[in-house]
Amino acid sequence: MAEDAYLQMIQSVITRLATQSTAVKTWCVTVTAALLGFGAKAETAIVVFIAFYVIVAFAVLDAYYLCLERAYRTLYRDAVSQATASWTLTINGPGLADVLRGLRSPSIALVYGSSILAILGVGTYVALAG
Repeated sequence: MAEDAYLQMIQSVITRLATQSTAVKTWCVTVTAALLGFGAKAETAIVVFIAFYVIVAFAVLDAYYLCLERAYRTLYRDAVSQATASWTLTINGPGLADVLRGLRSPSIALVYGSSILAILGVGTYVALAG
């Protein structure tokens, strides 16, 4: 019974991270769409660069959350197999290499890659129109 509570604590952390990842994607799409709409109307290229920075920042944050989620899933598997000696929620935090690998995940690469393609399209439009 006590082990179930421990597993539930780990699962709640995983759920929170997944929820935050979804929120990051939602914010990125919203902010990028607003910037692109403004950039196309104002016909200024600086907005495209700002949108690119926003997309990269959100992508890195999302990849970090994904890496944390994977680490907690490993902790969960270890807890199920009784490989953990005590109740701990401490994990080895993801390093830069882990986050960069996380950026290649389909759940991240597709969302943020398509956003980058969209800003390239708007950037091309602004360059040709101006």
